[in-house]
Amino acid sequence: MSPTSRHVLLLALAAAAGLVGVELLITAVALPEILRDPAFADYTDLRRASWVVNGYLVAYIAVMPLAGRAADRFGLPRLIGLALLVFALGSGASGAAQTLDQLIAARILQGVGGGAIVPLATAAASHLYVGAGRARALGIVGAFTFLGMAIGPFAGAAVLEQLDLGAALARSGTEWRFLTDVLAPAWRWLFYLSVPLSLVVLVYIWAASVAWPRASGSHRLDLVGAALFTTALAAGLLALTQVGTDSTNSALPPELVVGIAVAATAVTVLYLARARDPFLDGRLLRSLPFSGAVLLSLLTGYALATAIVGGAVFVDRVRYGGPDEQRLALGALAGAMALGALGSGLLLRVLGVVLMSLAGLAIGVAGLWLLGGAGPDTPLEQVAVALAMFGLGFGMTVTPRSVAAAEALGRGAFGMAAAGVTVARMIGMAVGLAVLTALGSRRIETLSAVLVDPEARDAVLPSELRGRPLEDGLVVEALEAWAAGEAAAILGELFLIAAVVMVAAVLPTLAMRARRRPPIHSDEPSEVGRDREQPQAEEGAPASSF
Repeated sequence: MSPTSRHVLLLALAAAAGLVGVELLITAVALPEILRDPAFADYTDLRRASWVVNGYLVAYIAVMPLAGRAADRFGLPRLIGLALLVFALGSGASGAAQTLDQLIAARILQGVGGGAIVPLATAAASHLYVGAGRARALGIVGAFTFLGMAIGPFAGAAVLEQLDLGAALARSGTEWRFLTDVLAPAWRWLFYLSVPLSLVVLVYIWAASVAWPRASGSHRLDLVGAALFTTALAAGLLALTQVGTDSTNSALPPELVVGIAVAATAVTVLYLARARDPFLDGRLLRSLPFSGAVLLSLLTGYALATAIVGGAVFVDRVRYGGPDEQRLALGALAGAMALGALGSGLLLRVLGVVLMSLAGLAIGVAGLWLLGGAGPDTPLEQVAVALAMFGLGFGMTVTPRSVAAAEALGRGAFGMAAAGVTVARMIGMAVGLAVLTALGSRRIETLSAVLVDPEARDAVLPSELRGRPLEDGLVVEALEAWAAGEAAAILGELFLIAAVVMVAAVLPTLAMRARRRPPIHSDEPSEVGRDREQPQAEEGAPASSF
């Protein structure tokens, strides 16, 4: 493969990962607008509506190990092309959805494509370069992912403001109700625009990867293990969101959901322990650097979900800020993540995986500590700086853990290495999101009781306002101030818990510098950050220095 083709392919792979990053935050920011669409009459069911995001995450996470396994056995460019096609199909179906159930199903399909793209792009980038060049390539892919997340809120706002076609369709005199339904709402174009962009990236990947060597070896994939893992993951997330709810308002009693989750997890663990060629190979965790990278990714993923969702909720429910403030806060977070991922890739050979990760953890913890002390009177600029500090610190851990995992497993398992750290991050994020959803739902129920119960309302009002009607402007203002303070206190606790979780990530970070045995699936030597010699690519592989 020529150097030009290699660089073009790297940029196309990074662009594919960036598309997935855009989608992650576009939907999160635009979800209120989506659920206000008349097509979704049951939007008030927060737990059910949350599966517009959770369904995407479950599919996204579940497909990653399968994609990682496939990456080590099939031709990577072909797999990435298939993943982009599935992502494009899911995007189009999400835009055309007419009911909440259709939207959730389409988002699951979109998650299958998006979840495959990230580990496949990371594995392909690992194959393209060696030594310090590999670290820089992985930094570029990671940076594009988070750059996409940074662009997402602003791109979503622009689409929502500029692409409302309702008036234009009305002027055209069209009588096709279905055409109006699927084209007029601006939020639908958040998904439609992903279709042509995915196809353009697909063309570049296909054109630049003509010289990619054909894969050889077994083509068997553990679909049974994948199905069991998906069931356990979905049941676990559902259990987290249902715990503590009133069973009379649930389709399934929370106790039954928890029981199903525990049983599904136990069956999955037993199956994977006995399978000859399992979907998730627990034996890989015997490598201390790999297991350290996975645990680091898991713990920082939990903190990331807390920062993203908690930051958005803080701006909305504590500061009562509008979409512009939310975009500024989340944009600062995601932009700093992209900077951290790119910078760590460039500096990794100087500092090494451990020092770079520890520095990132320290900066991230400092940002969460600042957020934990924020309140209704905290300026937006201070909130944005704290989120950016966390984002920078988190981003600085992305490339080191990816490199540590890849170097520990070797060239024969780059796909599993990429999938392992990414799955761990997404599981951490999914758990964090489920915890926030459960706590948020219970808190909404508590706040609602204050509005409908005069005695509960008087208990939180100043004495001079007690007994006044709810419609009184002073009462409304006092209740808003009280609710903002309550929300700030809850979010502060969650931010501090996330900070403690990041501190706990120090131990697995230290494990990444354990003296390494030869890579499990390759004879390729590597000591990133220590070895000054540039390792040579295996015969027939497309790798080179960068």
